[in-house]
Amino acid sequence: MVLSRFWLIIFISSIVFVVASLFTSNHYSIDYMLNGKKDDPVLVGEKYLNQLPVAIQDSLKASSEGTYVIANTDSMFVMKNKTVTIYNGFQKSDGLLETCKTSLFDLILPLIAYLAFFSGIMQLLIDSGATERLARRLSPFFVSVFPSVPKGHESISYMTLNFSANFLGLDSAATPFGLKAMQSLQEINPEKEKASDAQIMFMCLHAAGLTLIPTSIIGYRAAQDATNPADVMLPCIITSFIGTIAAFLIVGIRQRINFRSATLLIALISIIAGIIGLLLYVNSLDLIGKNFFTSNFSSLLLLTIIAFTLIFAFMNERKFKEKETTIFDAFVVGAKSGISTGVSIFPYVLGMLAAISLFRNSGLFEVISVWISNGFHFMGVSKEVTDSLPVAMLRPFSSSGSRGFMIDSMQTFGPDSLTGRLSCIFQCSAETTFYVIAVYFGAINVRNTRYALGTMLLVDLICVITAVFVAMWFF
Repeated sequence: MVLSRFWLIIFISSIVFVVASLFTSNHYSIDYMLNGKKDDPVLVGEKYLNQLPVAIQDSLKASSEGTYVIANTDSMFVMKNKTVTIYNGFQKSDGLLETCKTSLFDLILPLIAYLAFFSGIMQLLIDSGATERLARRLSPFFVSVFPSVPKGHESISYMTLNFSANFLGLDSAATPFGLKAMQSLQEINPEKEKASDAQIMFMCLHAAGLTLIPTSIIGYRAAQDATNPADVMLPCIITSFIGTIAAFLIVGIRQRINFRSATLLIALISIIAGIIGLLLYVNSLDLIGKNFFTSNFSSLLLLTIIAFTLIFAFMNERKFKEKETTIFDAFVVGAKSGISTGVSIFPYVLGMLAAISLFRNSGLFEVISVWISNGFHFMGVSKEVTDSLPVAMLRPFSSSGSRGFMIDSMQTFGPDSLTGRLSCIFQCSAETTFYVIAVYFGAINVRNTRYALGTMLLVDLICVITAVFVAMWFF
């Protein structure tokens, strides 16, 4: 219900804002909201040639293409016969109709491919008995966190794989594992249209996004010639870890989890010890060693998981024979289920991305961002922090949009500036909340998400506040 109303608010407020802007002359054309493409120049006006300053008239006449761009600005003039169209700035995201197309070809189709492959791998884990063994061993810990999930339930294995993939920064693998976990949890959900306690806990922990190796962030910083591309690694880990603990505590209090469980405390201490141990090892490396380790560690572990799955399946081939199938046929069956899942979530993703497209292109997001930034600046927050806030504010809505802001902040202020580093921490320590909600709950047709969205947004806010303090502490 909350997600539905929020979706309506985004759509309606964006349309009202842009229509009002059109009639108050703040917008010259709104066609770009429907048909424009990301980074296209935005049409802001049209004048006769003789209405422009003489210098611009002379520049247009001298240009063989009838185009004049003012240096160091986003303003461009294009002469057509006796009129000149004026462009200023660039479109923030694809228009509504373009979003409909790109959400299918650039997002859903690649996602279906990932889902097909990893669902095939998961089917091998199921048929070979690996998930059953993993679930039995991890049941004592998961029963403490998910008391409504039966001991040894298959969802434990899928959640473990999802958390592990997120932990290693493997988004392409995390999503298929997470969707399988939600589908498995739905099987034991007594109210099919309402999110269960276990599903909400899983979603909030997933959204907190505990990340050990922020591979993509390090890559973007290296591309911007940062002195030490991996220097945000520890701040990212600390921020995402605090976000994960906050999510667990908030949901745990709501669900009356027993925080005094010895198994739970041992597991948390083990995770913390593992993180500290890995950080000590990474910090012992020189710059080239750090870059080599961070660029290969996650991929190597993923390949190890795939190799282990195939070897384990081969060693337990008799189980496939008992089910009258083969290892390859089992993979194909799993891949087909992955394709079905991808097709089922497309309408949910499309609806959410269409709303976000209107929200960004209408200019309403920028207005709200300026208000919030000015509010923080008025409270005494430094300009270096407020300049990075657009990344934090856009992150729950759009990963690509916030990534664009992150790269722009590094290009504008420098990758080694507080603004550039803080933008990177924002990007890696939070999740694309609205997209995740639409995908995961859409895949199982859950309409009532209860308090999941509110909790996930609160965790996002906690991550933002934590990131600011951590960044100022480190840098």
